[in-house]
This record gives sequence, C-alpha cells and structure tokens, in this order.
Amino acid sequence: MKQLKMPTSDSYYEYLIESLKDAEHAGDFIGAILEEKDAEPELLRNAIRKVIEARIRMNALSDSAKKYHERLDKMLTVSSGSEIYCFVELLEALGFKLGITVEDS
Repeated sequence: MKQLKMPTSDSYYEYLIESLKDAEHAGDFIGAILEEKDAEPELLRNAIRKVIEARIRMNALSDSAKKYHERLDKMLTVSSGSEIYCFVELLEALGFKLGITVEDS
C-alpha cells in the first residue's frame, strides 16, 4: 500500500477522500471495516460512501457502480450490514478470510 503523509493544512476528511482515490488503499479501507469485531452498524456504509465520493471526484464512477451503490445503501440502511458481517463471520468459522483486491484492468 502506498504511504501517504497527512497534510497539516487540510481537513482529515479531505485527506481521507484523497487517499481513497488509490484503489488499493480504498480496498484496504473497506477490508479493514469488514474485519472489525463488533463493528458499529454505520461503519461499513460510511466507508463505502467515502470510497464512492473519491471515485466521483475522480470522474471514475460508472453508471452501473452508482446503481449498485444505491441498491446496497438501501439494504445497509435496513439491515445495518448484519448479513454481510454474518457472512464474514461464517467464512472465518470455516477457516477462510474475505479479501478485497484490485481488479486488473
């Protein structure tokens, strides 16, 4: 993962969005949220929103990604991500680990 230094003059939010423009960092960011034990319900939803915002700022958000994000956001609003976290816990109980990787272009 690329090491980025946090600027002192910009807000942390702006720094975070800028760092999430790097696909590998964005994947690691979402992956870290999924690995959280006793995660707060809104963490996953907020992490995905931040990655989406970074892609929007890069003009790199496809129409299909926007559509899927809207669908997922509605599901996460209702369920707080409980199905996703349950799936991750099941994988761990079976001896597997969920990983997010950058797609080769």
